[in-house]
Amino acid sequence: MSTKRQMWGDDSEYDEFAAQYDPLRNDRQTRRARKQKGNHTAKKSQTEILQAIAEPTALESDTFATSYKPSRYESTWLLQSLKPFLQQEYISDVVAQVRGGKEASVYRCAARQGLGLDWLAAKVYRPRMFRQLRNDKMYREGRTYLTADGHVQRENEERVIRAIGKKTEFGRQVEHTSWLMHEFTTLQRLYAAGAAVPRPVAAAENALLMGYIGDDLAAAPALSDVVLHAAEAKRLLHETLRNVELMLSIGVIHGDLSAYNILYLNGEITLIDFPQVTDSHRNTQARFILERDIERVCAYFAKYGAAANAQAISQRLWKRYVEPSPEIQAADLSRLLETDDPSEE
Repeated sequence: MSTKRQMWGDDSEYDEFAAQYDPLRNDRQTRRARKQKGNHTAKKSQTEILQAIAEPTALESDTFATSYKPSRYESTWLLQSLKPFLQQEYISDVVAQVRGGKEASVYRCAARQGLGLDWLAAKVYRPRMFRQLRNDKMYREGRTYLTADGHVQRENEERVIRAIGKKTEFGRQVEHTSWLMHEFTTLQRLYAAGAAVPRPVAAAENALLMGYIGDDLAAAPALSDVVLHAAEAKRLLHETLRNVELMLSIGVIHGDLSAYNILYLNGEITLIDFPQVTDSHRNTQARFILERDIERVCAYFAKYGAAANAQAISQRLWKRYVEPSPEIQAADLSRLLETDDPSEE
């Protein structure tokens, strides 16, 4: 194995719900004071917005000096996002950025003593005004809305749904919170089930904290940056499909699985990036999404001689976990994996 060089109407009727997502909205007078009044003012340019973000805030008076030195425009939102993890004593330092992306960046953080880990990875989302999110409507179909503590928002709450539909500031915050918590709670479920995913540690308003995959020198590379031997490719194909099958056994599909979202370290893989996780039973496009995930995975491993019939694998897994009765879906997964190697389809 050789590794290439590595480079991730706030109307008053919403009061009781707004408190779950934005503590600044608890007070009616505060909320009214924040409403735009009087004359219209021109929209700020992107440069002016960036400068505003970079202005000193109360946070900068806190003693949170980090080994990693963020850029001027990055520093404020980065420290604001990570401050809860510092206050809860999960992390003691931010050492380096290990992956940058249009939606989020990942940072290597020093874990506090007692967690049983030397390093943690903090996935920090960019400010909403500068994110370049893909259209995730297809993946959100069938999802419930989650609150900041990971609980399901009451589905019959029409006022919340109306705020989301009108794209009010509150509605956008509900969507953001739910989107982030779906990723975190999915990690929790998969980790507990024995999937090859990072250990979930904590969630904040704009960041997730999880186990770090890498060493003291560098983060683990993605499979897309690794060259495999044929025997290793076949073994890792089976391990990837084992995780796809395990996800289906608890009713979810990754939604964006490829060699870019699978890390490689010391001969083992770790699946990452779950914001587009899909409900396999409630999403009408779930089968298409599953087939696409499996086709991408099989195409990557086929380059190294690990051939597999993606269509046959998708069909078998779909029939086993989505179409059958609940009794069959609840069958013991370990027994199924011991008797059936999906890579041999």
